[in-house]
Amino acid sequence: MATQQNSDEPPIRVMALHALLYCERLFYLEEVEGLYEADDRVYAGRRLHEERVPKLDDDSREVRSFEVSSDTLGLFGKVDAARVREGEWVAYEHKKGRCKRAADKTPIAWPSDRLQVAAYAMLLEEQIGKPVREGRIRYHQDNVTVRVEIDDAIRAEVLAAIELMRQLRRSNERPPVTANEKLCRRCSLRVVCLPEEERLVMQPEGERERATLFPSRRDRRTLHVTTVPAMVKRSSRQLHIETDEGVKKVPMEQIDAVVLYGGAQMTSQAISACAYESIAVQWVTSGGRVTGMMETPGRVRQRIRQYEALTQDEIRLRLARATVSAKIQFQLQYLLRGTRGNEAARADAKPDIEMIRRAVSRAEKSESIDSLRGEEGIAARHYFASFNQLLTDRVTETLRMNGRTKHPPRDRLNCLLSYGYSMVFALVQRTIHTVGLEPSFGYFHQPRTTAPPLVMDVMELFRTLLWEMPLVGSLNRGQWDEEADFDIRPGHVWLSDDGRRKAITLFESRLVESYRHPHTDQSLEYGRMVELELRLLEKEWSGSEGGFAQLRIR
Repeated sequence: MATQQNSDEPPIRVMALHALLYCERLFYLEEVEGLYEADDRVYAGRRLHEERVPKLDDDSREVRSFEVSSDTLGLFGKVDAARVREGEWVAYEHKKGRCKRAADKTPIAWPSDRLQVAAYAMLLEEQIGKPVREGRIRYHQDNVTVRVEIDDAIRAEVLAAIELMRQLRRSNERPPVTANEKLCRRCSLRVVCLPEEERLVMQPEGERERATLFPSRRDRRTLHVTTVPAMVKRSSRQLHIETDEGVKKVPMEQIDAVVLYGGAQMTSQAISACAYESIAVQWVTSGGRVTGMMETPGRVRQRIRQYEALTQDEIRLRLARATVSAKIQFQLQYLLRGTRGNEAARADAKPDIEMIRRAVSRAEKSESIDSLRGEEGIAARHYFASFNQLLTDRVTETLRMNGRTKHPPRDRLNCLLSYGYSMVFALVQRTIHTVGLEPSFGYFHQPRTTAPPLVMDVMELFRTLLWEMPLVGSLNRGQWDEEADFDIRPGHVWLSDDGRRKAITLFESRLVESYRHPHTDQSLEYGRMVELELRLLEKEWSGSEGGFAQLRIR
């Protein structure tokens, strides 16, 4: 028998019983951490309840969408329908899919549906003060109704499930990945859970199989609003971008983020709609610096685990070592690749390449974060010292490296590098919020500026991959106009309006290119790869370490 709910505990949704019976980890992600990813089946079920459940009919003593709750049980929910049949109330559930079949093909209820309708019946009888001895489940795809007897046995099952849900909710640890791999393939939260990626870590090196559950491509794209003046408004499920050139209409289901540059504005109604649809909104200066971001409420259990882990020196050092080693190896491999076949360039870059190679070796063995910072600095100096060796002869002197300058950039190439890094920063920041982590609590960078340390930490993995490589390619193809694309001021250089649009287009084009991730052996768009790395990062302190920062270029 379950104990009575503690008055300090919030009630649990009846719908959570379905997740519990499907997979305890799914229940935890949805009900404890607040992670929801509605897929097509969920939306179809919502439409079914809106369209197919009968309307209120006083003559037949029938009610629709009946709110029910119980402080004793600690449950709440909404019955699809409740009707009087043969003098007694019956709880009804409507399901879009097919029923389960017994050995003789007789229609029966799925276990989770059976328990769910029983819970609704128990809530209903407490609400109306009359016994409810039967529940019925309508399976619309089969066009059949299955009856469920509400007896002592099923009541005990409901109470036991409620007690298990309470125990799981009190824990700060996620339940393990289910042993039934077939369940994962139909789960709407497989992108968050990463079950196959976690199994890869647990399998011996020689027995690892390719993981395929993480989506290879982004379903949505980022909307960059660079024109000034511009006003973004909401109309139904569309965003309207009004400028002097006219109105552009974009369906919200096609957008994962809105980035407003300079003086571009957005109405409160549009911001509210983006919050509801989980669309990130960022405000960025014309120079590319992120000045603000719309934040949704944090996921407390996720962040508790993050805080507890990143206060441990051992974990911080392990993650910092993996990140710095990966960053330096990216720089080394890119210099080796970029000078391959060019004997003069390779010869000029050879001393710097050797210094970077030594920095990689020392970083992999480093025993302190301070020493890692030193190796990172050494590698960066030598990397940028040979950066011009990556450029072909067609690149003019005004677009070449003349020492790395940042705040502000003092030449065109440094301007391009800084603007691109700002776009990487913005992407990582948005993705951190999507994953549910706290961007201001990192493991390598110190909180010396307003820049969130975790964003600075993770973007180190993507500087070369997402910006330096495509930028060098565009320079070598002669895509930049040294006059029209830049705004030259005394002591610093900015991108012009045309230059910003060109940089954004180059960056977004890079995000839809694909590359095979070495940990999962899966080909992913680079935009998806940022999310994967962040979810693998969270697993480093959630019981499945070893997958983060394994990304490399060949």
